[in-house]
Amino acid sequence: MHTPPILTDLVIILLVSVPVAYACLRLKLPVLVGFILTGILIGPYGLSLISELAAIELLAEIGVMLLLFTIGLEFSLKRLNEMRRLVLLGGGLQVLVTAAAAFAISQLFARDVKQSLFFGFLVALSSTAIVLKTFVDRQEVDSPHGRAGVGILLFQDISIVPMMLLIPVLGGGEASAEEIPQKIGVSFLALAGIVGAAWFLTPLFFKLVAKLRSPEMFLLTVVLILLGLSFLTAQFGLSLAIGAFIAGMVISESDYSHQISADIFPFRDVFNSLFFVSVGLLLSLPDLAANIGPVVFWVVAIVVGKMAIVLAVVKLLGFSYRIAAMAGLSLAQIGEFSFVLGRSGKQVGLFTGDDYQIFLASSVITMILTPFAIAAAPGFGMLVQRVFRDRIDFDPTTEEADIHLTSSGGLDQHVIIVGYGLNGRNLAKVLRGVGLPYTVLELDAEVVRAAKADGEKINYGDSTRAEILKHACVDRAYALVIAISDPVAARMTVKQVRALSPNVFIIVRTRYTSEISELLGLGANEVIPEEFETSIEIFARVLQRYGMGRHVIETQIDRIRRDRYEMLRTASHPEARIGNLNRALKSAETETFFVPPTSAAVGVTLGQLHLRSKTGTTIIAITRGEETEINPEVDFIIQAEDLLLLIGLPENLQKATELLGGITR
Repeated sequence: MHTPPILTDLVIILLVSVPVAYACLRLKLPVLVGFILTGILIGPYGLSLISELAAIELLAEIGVMLLLFTIGLEFSLKRLNEMRRLVLLGGGLQVLVTAAAAFAISQLFARDVKQSLFFGFLVALSSTAIVLKTFVDRQEVDSPHGRAGVGILLFQDISIVPMMLLIPVLGGGEASAEEIPQKIGVSFLALAGIVGAAWFLTPLFFKLVAKLRSPEMFLLTVVLILLGLSFLTAQFGLSLAIGAFIAGMVISESDYSHQISADIFPFRDVFNSLFFVSVGLLLSLPDLAANIGPVVFWVVAIVVGKMAIVLAVVKLLGFSYRIAAMAGLSLAQIGEFSFVLGRSGKQVGLFTGDDYQIFLASSVITMILTPFAIAAAPGFGMLVQRVFRDRIDFDPTTEEADIHLTSSGGLDQHVIIVGYGLNGRNLAKVLRGVGLPYTVLELDAEVVRAAKADGEKINYGDSTRAEILKHACVDRAYALVIAISDPVAARMTVKQVRALSPNVFIIVRTRYTSEISELLGLGANEVIPEEFETSIEIFARVLQRYGMGRHVIETQIDRIRRDRYEMLRTASHPEARIGNLNRALKSAETETFFVPPTSAAVGVTLGQLHLRSKTGTTIIAITRGEETEINPEVDFIIQAEDLLLLIGLPENLQKATELLGGITR
């Protein structure tokens, strides 16, 4: 039987990519790097296991379409408004300055204006896929440098659309100055018409399909809209990827976006993997060796230049040098969409000579370096901080002499709150409500300005710096609460605080359990992991449903926290403990007791009765008339003719009934 060549190629890709990806994961590298290395290894310039690239490139283009579609799903006007300063100002400056720098360098190499502008487009973009994946793995998406990086990446993703519109214009021969804006205008008019029609018709279409209650029909409709809009944009000379982005953006505003994301993500990951394999397939190792000088030059220029530009832009937005340097090093690579632009540019003649292979080699190397760069970013950020040193000032809008006016109640026996996210805001609200003095440190200048306008006692400052902590009078503080989503900064802050003040009580909120031991070792007094506290709340609710007394549940919670969550952190399944619990529950019995008027319990609260400490029995419910109180509080007063529901071992229940009924007044 004849085997289709594409099937053979896919089997080869999977056979090689799985072990290579496994090795990358073991080495803590992004799996996308493994896919690029797979393409280099099996491609026509490597082992030549795959020589026919057309079919693989077609599948890779589908991967790009799905990637742009999911980006469109995540792109909404609400999200853009929340991050508008980072996205529009930060991202806009980064793209413009980077493109201008690449344009100027290309002009020095005697490239014409159109080619230079095209090279600026290629260099301006960073890798959304690799950077976001690495941020997630390192738990840094919500950190200040993570938010800055994501904001800039979002603008880059949006800017792909006009860049792709300009590629045919740049490669369209000797177009006059009047023809270029005319072509762009026609393209944008066609694009606006497609977006308007899709925005109006798509919700109506989905409503009709949703009434059928058929998952298969729903998924087919999503694929139809995705491919249909891509086909439509291609008919107007635009790219397939732009149509996919429009489809995702239109659907993002509907009620079905979350379900569509869940349905599409697995397909996106599979086809997107083929895209990165195809990038490796195109890289020529002989050409890399022949052009090693220009490749090294462009790798250094890209990494150093983009890092410096992003650093300057993020610093301009009000972040510290440490955060700006970390964001800059994280985005110092070429992005996956640059390959899409590069492929389009090659088709219209914007690459000449060895330029395409030099671009491929330089881009692949910068992408492979990215995980190592992000891992080195914290140390690099501290180095830049020490060299340049931010002005020691809490609030960019106030003078140093006014620092003591920005605290609540004076800087003595106060609470220092690091971070003004949800947890920081709630803590500040409670402290303000009960009249306790506090001051807040926050690194986002925009957040500081907005909070100050609302009358909050907040200051601009980096808690990893000893000078800032000294100005916050950490040596006279009663407690310091770290409520930031930046594991690296949290560890450095604890270390600095403990060095400056051995007595201040340090509480750290962390999202992940892996941080507990290290933070405690650095000197934190309490570490509150969000996932464990959520687990505690869940099992407390479950035990309540089983009728367990509130004090029994609170005892278990106190023991878990006292043992620093060791029971929840254990890697092995506590089967023995579960067995003991099951046996204890099976041996326990319940008993009802009618309280006579002569009982010593009449008029006494449950707390005063001390029934559990005296008999080992717990009252889990009390019925009075037609009403039943489940898990009564300790201040519940027992009255005559109450019906008590007791739980305990048989011998303990006997003691309890004797105590409740046998003693008379």
